[in-house]
Order: sequence, then C-alpha cells, then structure tokens
Amino acid sequence: MHYYEAKVTWQRPDGAKFTDNRYSRAHQWAFDGGVSVRASSAPSVVPLPLSAADAVDPEEALVASASSCHMLWFLSLVARKGFIVDEYVDEARGEVGKNAEGKTAVTKITLRPRIRFSGDKLPTAADLDALHHAAHDQCFIANSLKSEVVIEAQPS
Repeated sequence: MHYYEAKVTWQRPDGAKFTDNRYSRAHQWAFDGGVSVRASSAPSVVPLPLSAADAVDPEEALVASASSCHMLWFLSLVARKGFIVDEYVDEARGEVGKNAEGKTAVTKITLRPRIRFSGDKLPTAADLDALHHAAHDQCFIANSLKSEVVIEAQPS
C-alpha cells in the first residue's frame, strides 16, 4: 500500500471577520516533493474577490489529475511498444452537473490528447485506441472516480 499526502493550509487574516462568510477562500497546497501551489475555490462557485482566479481550484486539480495519470500510463505503454513520442498535449475538460443522487459533482471528464510521434515505427489508429484503452484501465485516478472519464484522442 502506498500513501500520498498533501498539506492544505488556510489562515484567517489578522482581524478579518469570519462569521459573515465573506472570507477569502485562497489557501496553499504543499506536496511532499517541496512544491507548493496557491489554491482556491473556483470563482464560478465562490465569486471574486472571495476566491482567487489566479489559483488552482479543486475541480481543475481533479481534471488535471485524471489527465496526468492517463498520460503517464499512455507514455509508459507506448514506450514498451517501441513508439517514440515527441509531444503529448491534452486539453482536458471537466463538466459539473447533478449526479445520479442529485448532488453537484464533476459528472464527466473528457481527455483530448494530441500526440506527436516520430521515428520509423508509427502507431496505427487501432494501436492508439488499444493503448488509450489500456492506459485508462491502468490509471488509478480514473479507477477511483465515480464520474465518467472519456478519451477523445485528437489527431496530431
């Protein structure tokens, strides 16, 4: 079993009122490798200036995590097959709506990977489909989500 940890820190500014619910949602995420990221609620959830538009929100982080996990598995599988990837770009999107229980949730994540290959050995469309399917099956982030994760591979 592996554990993954993040330290999430929020502090009320000196003298700021809290009970009026008009406090800043900006906070900090710190990860074990030393990276620290400014985070906040999404401005679509908590309007500005109570949220921070220049920070990562949890919904964006969820979408990025699903995309990153898929990409890392895909690259690993592709390398084992002997294909050379020069660039992988995914403009992933998460949709928020009501789930089957009527609760607000990220109900769908769509991955749109665009991959540039080089070398003498290039994957066929069938190869890419199988590799994306295998990467999705291996991705423990996708395996952890209740929402639908869709892969719409884009031509390079």
